[in-house]
Amino acid sequence: MRRVVRQSKFRHVFGQAVKNDQCYDDIRVSRVTWDSSFCAVNPRFVAIIIEASGGGAFLVLPLHKTGRIDKSYPTVCGHTGPVLDIDWCPHNDQVIASGSEDCTVMVWQIPENGLTLSLTEPVVILEGHSKRVGIVAWHPTARNVLLSAGCDNAIIIWNVGTGEALINLDDMHSDMIYNVSWNRNGSLICTASKDKKVRVIDPRKQEIVAEKEKAHEGARPMRAIFLADGNVFTTGFSRMSERQLALWNPKNMQEPIALHEMDTSNGVLLPFYDPDTSIIYLCGKIAVIVQGDSSIRYFEITDESPYVHYLNTFSSKEPQRGMGYMPKRGLDVNKCEIARFFKLHERKCEPIIMTVPRKSDLFQDDLYPDTAGPEAALEAEEWFEGKNADPILISLKHGYIPGKNRDLKVVKKNILDSKPTANKKCDLISIPKKTTDTASVQNEAKLDEILKEIKSIKDTICNQDERISKLEQQMAKIAA
Repeated sequence: MRRVVRQSKFRHVFGQAVKNDQCYDDIRVSRVTWDSSFCAVNPRFVAIIIEASGGGAFLVLPLHKTGRIDKSYPTVCGHTGPVLDIDWCPHNDQVIASGSEDCTVMVWQIPENGLTLSLTEPVVILEGHSKRVGIVAWHPTARNVLLSAGCDNAIIIWNVGTGEALINLDDMHSDMIYNVSWNRNGSLICTASKDKKVRVIDPRKQEIVAEKEKAHEGARPMRAIFLADGNVFTTGFSRMSERQLALWNPKNMQEPIALHEMDTSNGVLLPFYDPDTSIIYLCGKIAVIVQGDSSIRYFEITDESPYVHYLNTFSSKEPQRGMGYMPKRGLDVNKCEIARFFKLHERKCEPIIMTVPRKSDLFQDDLYPDTAGPEAALEAEEWFEGKNADPILISLKHGYIPGKNRDLKVVKKNILDSKPTANKKCDLISIPKKTTDTASVQNEAKLDEILKEIKSIKDTICNQDERISKLEQQMAKIAA
């Protein structure tokens, strides 16, 4: 019987690395042993966790700042221990969260045109974990809601606008949490843990809705993510150390909808999911010591058996240390680009573009259905009160143009609304305190403000001194 090839508009998707001059070079990518992606991207900036002496730091580069990155380029360096995870806010392209070995989560506001001085003071410090924080993830539809998970096996959900921990799930995991994923409207989370369980949790009711023991039987780390239809996709290892992927229905997790074995590489598979096209990209990540994966495999998820359809593999010579994934609104729709990755090498970041080959230059409606835009569907308070909302969608027909003034709307107790000015980089740092009428509290607050202002000016002077001495050195070399 003649074999019929499955029809799919994504069958011929191909990946292509950009030319060398469009890469970000001479970046000392972090060598810390932790299985996060080390890179976060949005339509304005690429952020990369880097090696830093005496604490933790990450770079934030405007997308157009390609080429060699100077060693003196300013960093975001407020953590006292290595940074383990970073995540851009989906509702504000200038706000990024970071989790660190110093047990804190910090939220930063990046100036509109990028950093000109190193940023040492966050907008807010979120303290509540007793061990290192390896996971940070913003809520997909509610403004200012941030999830963090630490090696204390606790998940905390914060209202960033007030600096408060409003939900603490500290008794649901008996072992290390490998990853956490929100569902499409942010009403549920799913987690993969070292105890080999995949859990689906309702965070506001603080209850486990579904769980599967030994989703993958191997000892190596697993990953679990929600798909748009509510199913859960997992990657892990078999007992024989073969890499596996699986698809689960949370309403019945006894048996997987699909289970596929792939290969015997030991790199953890990081899944990146595009809900608009139902394509999952699996990127292997190497440990520092292991020479490992240098490929991106991609699969289409459908309602027909075998449900997870292999499309193709993008391979390159260099193994990847981490990977950033551009949101759909940051892609070039005129070139039929359906995904863009930012692959971390040991010393550089290389964009990789996934394209559907089409002859026409016209906008391809079937490739670009309306996608999640930057507008939040809910305020934090509404979500914590129990409301749900799907993402607010936007059309990409005429491309996406980031708005000039995209600061958050003025909401009571919202500390992310004021924009940093050119002169003062630390005017956003104080967490709102509960207002009281006592003069002593007001005086304390005023004193705090003055001290922070002094620190800000000292930092600026210090940075300028360094810059002057470098320029003098350059002048001396030229004169010689």
